[in-house]
Amino acid sequence: MMAEISCTYLIVGGGIAGVSCAEALAFWADARDSVVLLAESSLVKAATNVVSLGKVLTKFDVEEKDGSSLGGNIRVLEDQLDRVESEGHFVSTSSGKKINYRYLCLCTGARPKLIGDNPNVIGIRDTESVQEFQKRVSSATRLVVVGNGGIASELVYEISGIEVHWVVKDEYISSTFVDSGAARFFQERLTEKAQEKTVLKRMRYSEEKAGSSSRRGAALGPDWHRTVDISGKLEHVPNSVKIHYAVEIEELAAQSEGFPVKLTLSNGEVIECDFVVSATGVTPAISFTCDREFALGPDGGLLVNWEMATSLPDVYAAGDVCSAGWEPAQHWFQMRLWTQARQMGAMAARAMAAKRAGETIYQDFCFELFNHVTQLFGYQVVLLGRYNGQGLNDKYEVLLRMTPGLEYIKFVLVDGRLQGAMLIGETGLEETCENLILNQLDLTPYGDDLLDPNIDIEDYFD
Repeated sequence: MMAEISCTYLIVGGGIAGVSCAEALAFWADARDSVVLLAESSLVKAATNVVSLGKVLTKFDVEEKDGSSLGGNIRVLEDQLDRVESEGHFVSTSSGKKINYRYLCLCTGARPKLIGDNPNVIGIRDTESVQEFQKRVSSATRLVVVGNGGIASELVYEISGIEVHWVVKDEYISSTFVDSGAARFFQERLTEKAQEKTVLKRMRYSEEKAGSSSRRGAALGPDWHRTVDISGKLEHVPNSVKIHYAVEIEELAAQSEGFPVKLTLSNGEVIECDFVVSATGVTPAISFTCDREFALGPDGGLLVNWEMATSLPDVYAAGDVCSAGWEPAQHWFQMRLWTQARQMGAMAARAMAAKRAGETIYQDFCFELFNHVTQLFGYQVVLLGRYNGQGLNDKYEVLLRMTPGLEYIKFVLVDGRLQGAMLIGETGLEETCENLILNQLDLTPYGDDLLDPNIDIEDYFD
């Protein structure tokens, strides 16, 4: 007989979006209403050490916690979503549970897009895939990393004891986040990467359950590499990273002798290696069935309005699984990042709690301005607004200030008004830039002096 559970709010997914939604519901919802978090792992990802750097800009750590530590009126169930019955307001799980809900929020995240169908190609997305990577790299001497985003950049910088070939389709590294100038700034750090790094030798938590390999944990948070030893078996590998620019994988084949994998690049070059890490982006993870079809965004995510509501009644979605279907603010756009997953999860919680209480709410202010703080190549990286001129049709000017090994500052202006900023290093300009983008002050009178190192612009615009 199917076990039956009832709750007011059901959240599916133990990643940043799901946990953020559950924690916000514990604050916004009536204490008498029950919250169930359905996660595929007993470990969930929670934002900790949240530090506000401005009105909307925050930086935080992502900590892997046992689900039972969330507290409040949050009940965590370790199971996998199988089917949504939106008309009957219940879901069924892979273990045979039936969970009745009043409101449902889907935070199932995304899964890596893997190149080729080969057992020696792995993605890095969750705790389980990191453990697989750790196992393989410890006995490997040569690795190929394909991709040019955050995980690829972190991995190439942090790994040691192995020969690394980094295959990027662009003319410069880390193109998902930065421009070519910042890439050159990072490259200096990459060539000096022999410096000491603090590496913990094991994960803080681990799961050892028979038969758990078919389940996928939540997505990794920032600085995931600091909790695992990702060293290869070579003791000394000087200048071990070789970057292959403006190429893609033409062919990937298994070999029975020598290295198990042979890659042919689009420029004809051949690389043999122990295994390949595919870090070429993600696709929304909709692995469950539903009684009715969801409206989907152009990228295949669940289309949501500004309240994070999907096209089905009382069903919401947040984080990587969803596609923003509202008219975005001038300086905001969607990017599948931990920051937006946290913001969307909290917004979905507020919207569900308000609907339950019959209250009117407005969209959270954080959706006025794209904002993200991360760490790349050992530097703090702050991205604000249209920091790479996204959507400005090349009709903008750029002001730059770079001090090698210290900071890289880029302002994107249109008609003298700041539209975006990229701040690498400890610049102290985060709040100033945030204010200048939000209030659209005309900076024309300051001209190129805006980034004069002898002028503290934060004193001007406090």
